[in-house]
Amino acid sequence: MATRNSARPSLWSVRGPMSQRTYWVFAAVGLLAPLIAWWAVASSGLVSKVFMPGPGQVLSRALVWFNRDNLAGDTQISVYRVTAGWALSAVFALPIGLMIGTFRPVQALLEPLTDFIRYMPAVAFIPLVMLWIGLDESSKIAIIFIGTFFQMILMVAEDVRRVPVAQVEAAQTMGANRRELMELVLLQSAKPALLDTMRITMGWAWTYLVVAELVAANSGLGYSILKAQRFLQTDKIFGGIIIIGLIGLITDQFFRLAHRKAFPWMVRKS
Repeated sequence: MATRNSARPSLWSVRGPMSQRTYWVFAAVGLLAPLIAWWAVASSGLVSKVFMPGPGQVLSRALVWFNRDNLAGDTQISVYRVTAGWALSAVFALPIGLMIGTFRPVQALLEPLTDFIRYMPAVAFIPLVMLWIGLDESSKIAIIFIGTFFQMILMVAEDVRRVPVAQVEAAQTMGANRRELMELVLLQSAKPALLDTMRITMGWAWTYLVVAELVAANSGLGYSILKAQRFLQTDKIFGGIIIIGLIGLITDQFFRLAHRKAFPWMVRKS
């Protein structure tokens, strides 16, 4: 009996295994606990409902928003802006990051500059974006692009640099040329990490939505949140934030599913 127990790692062992059922039990507790705490605080009367509306009040406001104020349209345009800005970043950041992670001269040329620009707040670029691009949809997409592009470059470069040198040396020993090393060794080996980078930066893109919709927007979830602030509609603010969180959670789960399907050998059996 003692031998069988010692052979199976406990649930709380470092990086120990966990069944899918146990995982979803913990996930449900993690999601429901803050909701219950929120309901308890809102129902206690300690905080005015103007500042802390309850979950029921937020749900009612969300239904009104859906039926009368075009919640579906706001969600659709926000998803479009975030996806377009993020996709544009990925199109340019992937090849640049691959080059930085592969060649030291490119790293020396571009990495310090990228590192410098990434610390500049995206909101500070709003006046310039309005001057250079105007006030149409492209300006919102540009803000999300600026907020994610430079971070994405550095993360992609780091993913490529983490490819073991032994793999590169083995390919060189077999006569691989520079292009083959990039396409067949570095890119292929870094693919799982690159997909994770895309997943993480998609989350960042959503955080820039409210900033992007500061630029002369008249629709979108971020715009509706900002508009609700003017009229002290905290229940609508809560609703908008929760909807953005739900969209982000669904997107994240989609990326995780794609990761499991594309790289099944990386899924640890529990």
